[in-house]
Amino acid sequence: MKFRRGQSSSYVDDRRGGRSRGATIGAGGGIVGVIIAVVVALTSGGGGGGGGGVGLDDILGQLGGPSAGGGGAVVTGGTGGAADDELEDFMRAVMNDLQETWTELFAADGLTYEPTTLVLFTGSVQTGCGGATSAVGPFYCPADRLAYIDFEFFQDLSSRFGAPGDFAQAYVIAHEVGHHVQNLLGASGGGGRSNEDSIRIELQADCYAGVWANQVFEQGDADLELSDGDIEEGLGAAEAVGDDRIQEQSGVDVNPETWTHGSAEQRTEWFTTGYRSGDPDVCDTSREQVG
Repeated sequence: MKFRRGQSSSYVDDRRGGRSRGATIGAGGGIVGVIIAVVVALTSGGGGGGGGGVGLDDILGQLGGPSAGGGGAVVTGGTGGAADDELEDFMRAVMNDLQETWTELFAADGLTYEPTTLVLFTGSVQTGCGGATSAVGPFYCPADRLAYIDFEFFQDLSSRFGAPGDFAQAYVIAHEVGHHVQNLLGASGGGGRSNEDSIRIELQADCYAGVWANQVFEQGDADLELSDGDIEEGLGAAEAVGDDRIQEQSGVDVNPETWTHGSAEQRTEWFTTGYRSGDPDVCDTSREQVG
């Protein structure tokens, strides 16, 4: 995945290491709590959501196994220095393209897109949905319409869950922005929704990520460019992050009644649907058979 380095972006808010603007950041631990959270959520049927605020919004959706393709700026976060600078550059490039893409797609339907911002934090962060720590994983808060991520998540995504690669990282960001799109369209739901509703919402966010991938791959520009290998990596990641795959990797019984994000087959299918069409109108998951 090629991108132009050194980009500025009004869509990335760096609040790491005391650089907070408008939020209080406290000390926090690493991301090891994610593993416990995933197992508990999948065995108890619990879950948060992109539409319900801070919670297990996308932890279950982004922890993956090996992904195909690869290459590009494979960077692990949380180490500081040049590596994190390169990762931040990459995030700025991805966020710039995501906002431009969705602005154009909304305009094509006669709608006005309101850009979101990706907040980078370390340890913990205060949001419009309440406080959160690194253990929550990447998430979107509908109350303040912002997406949040700790760099250390990418380190864990690569080393612990076997999903390295720059497009795996871009997929995480695109999925979160997909929740923002849902929020703007009034389709993100809210707290207390059923597992079936949660699955449909998460699958739609996967489809929206695929729509964005299509736009970048087909049109491309000087700032961001995808290759066939990146698309293969995205498809591999979508397959690896199915609830059934996560349950298998966690050593628990595969139980569809506890799913909150959909199976590997469903997630691959909906990412592919979005990617093949490039049209967000195809991302209607309301009739998807789940459970």
